[in-house]
Amino acid sequence: MAKKRKKSKQRSSGYSLRRIVMRAILVIVLLPLVLTVAYKPSFVHPVSTLMIRDLVFAHGYARSWVPFDEIAPALVQSVLMSEDGRFCAHHGVDWDAVNTVIDGALDGERPRGASTIAMQTVKNLFLWSSRSYLRKGLEVPLALFADAVWSKRRLMEIYLNIAEWGPGIYGIEAASYYYYGISASRLSRRQAAYLAVALPNPNVRSPVKPSRGLTRLARLAERRAHQSGAYIKCLYE
Repeated sequence: MAKKRKKSKQRSSGYSLRRIVMRAILVIVLLPLVLTVAYKPSFVHPVSTLMIRDLVFAHGYARSWVPFDEIAPALVQSVLMSEDGRFCAHHGVDWDAVNTVIDGALDGERPRGASTIAMQTVKNLFLWSSRSYLRKGLEVPLALFADAVWSKRRLMEIYLNIAEWGPGIYGIEAASYYYYGISASRLSRRQAAYLAVALPNPNVRSPVKPSRGLTRLARLAERRAHQSGAYIKCLYE
């Protein structure tokens, strides 16, 4: 009898553990979807996983939320044209870019990024920073869902307010004050271009101490921003 009771307790314990694991997985899967809906109203100011990390490790961070209308259009144009030129044309994932990357990888080429602004936003909000196929696999459905739930304008607003522009510097308002001592609404085209091209690697690229290569990229970004036209139409409809 004692052996039977012991085996029964072991089975019950194993079943309870499986239930806990399954519930944890369910929460991990559903939480980003619930939060995406919760982040739709403009008065909600989301924080990124990196910002949470900085709080947990007591590093602190600088971030002042700024509404989309209070961000210099030149900055919006520069970031969009540098990071995701087809932002208004796709629904969260640029399948043409993804297919190009896959074809290149099959041909033995070095992997290149195909992340859209929507993919970068959901990564910053819900996922981790280190690269992996698992993270990329999660980015795609989350980006499609976010693009469906949020307007393009709201998506860009969230992205620009959670993007990391340096150690502990999050969002365009904090970045503008940190690098130029002005608000995001007063950024010039050249300043906006430097901030845009520094964004992919802010811990190495400095908007105020640019290398020759970064200066060339900034000039290109400034020119593309000036010619953005219909590429950014969805943000001002």
